[in-house]
Amino acid sequence: MKQLFLVWLLAGATLVQAQTIQHNAIVIGRVDSLTSAVLKEKRKIWVYVPASAHDPSYAQQRYPVLYLLDGDAHFASVMGMVQQLSAVNDNTVCPEMIVVGIPNTDRTRDLTPTHVASNPEMSASELKTSGGGENFTAFLEKELIPYVDTHYPTTPHRTFVGHSFGGLLVMNTLLHHPSLFDNYMALDPSMWWDGQKLLREAPGLLTQPQLAGRALFVGIANTMPTGFDTVQVRKDTSSATDFMRSKLTLRDELARHPGNGLRVMSKYYPTDTHSSVPLPATYDALRFLFQAYAPSPQVLFNLFEPGLLPNPAAFVEAHYQRISAAMGYPVLPPEPMVNGLAQYLLQSKQLAQALAMFQLNARNYPTSFSAHDSLGDYYSAQGQPAPAAVAYTKALQLKDTPATRQKLSKLRAKK
Repeated sequence: MKQLFLVWLLAGATLVQAQTIQHNAIVIGRVDSLTSAVLKEKRKIWVYVPASAHDPSYAQQRYPVLYLLDGDAHFASVMGMVQQLSAVNDNTVCPEMIVVGIPNTDRTRDLTPTHVASNPEMSASELKTSGGGENFTAFLEKELIPYVDTHYPTTPHRTFVGHSFGGLLVMNTLLHHPSLFDNYMALDPSMWWDGQKLLREAPGLLTQPQLAGRALFVGIANTMPTGFDTVQVRKDTSSATDFMRSKLTLRDELARHPGNGLRVMSKYYPTDTHSSVPLPATYDALRFLFQAYAPSPQVLFNLFEPGLLPNPAAFVEAHYQRISAAMGYPVLPPEPMVNGLAQYLLQSKQLAQALAMFQLNARNYPTSFSAHDSLGDYYSAQGQPAPAAVAYTKALQLKDTPATRQKLSKLRAKK
């Protein structure tokens, strides 16, 4: 079992290194841009594409997209978390994803859904352009998402992430444009905005049928005044508790509307502030939003123990069929993970189960040299030269290497 984990560790490290080291510089993404007719300005975006997209064996691989507001503040942490949970050490807690960070030009304008003329916490200059959230959402829908889909290997599955004012826009998009994204992550959302206008609209909008099949995670930081608890905050009516009270009210409203098909989780972080909550909340949100993605630790244990699963390959295939149904597009089990399982089963003398794993990879990744080369190694080790030769020949058609050609020559010389 330790050998299998070592195989996974090395495979994951190779993928990550290929993505992040270029000319002795650590690179986590690229800056792209588009000119927006809706916003009447040029907008930069920060884009991370998974390392596997650069592997010829994954030429047809496509990825869900995570759209991140305040991208200039949160891109590195969110990108790192997605990479860690989807690729490093062959983690499959969430899928590999393209991360699109959206830096700000006029944050208050773009992230607030309604105009507010005065607020004691903000200056007149800050409020002057407020209320452009709907226009910004039109930019996302009509320009940014189509641009990303055209220029990057995307699937239709999209996640929308925002903190503070960004969380407010995430909630506004969920309630007024629910079909735009599949997953919504509102981190300490500013539901106090405009006299809690969006919060007052929420009860009626949370019953709409378009929410069916969507998922929402709300992370709530501790923004209570000293001496208050959540019970006291709910009863208080002062401006000092307005922010915290609005978030707790949102949580209550979400709990009152469980029958609309919206999958919801809200979590309170009593030891985190408004500024620190994005990191732990994003981690929890990714696990919740993609909870169908990773097998449980107990199931993984069963995969490694002889006899507990009579057909591990069938189990893996069925698990990814369930993932595909949840995501809305075909999701294949990662080739390195399946190869690692196959090698472990082979070392454990579970020959039929190992063969089924090798064959699963060859079917799922027909253009992968390594999938066919590994299948050839299995047949050769079992004294089956004919199918080994077929597998090696296919591998060489994909990539001609001296090692594989030598293996094929040795087989032919034995005839």
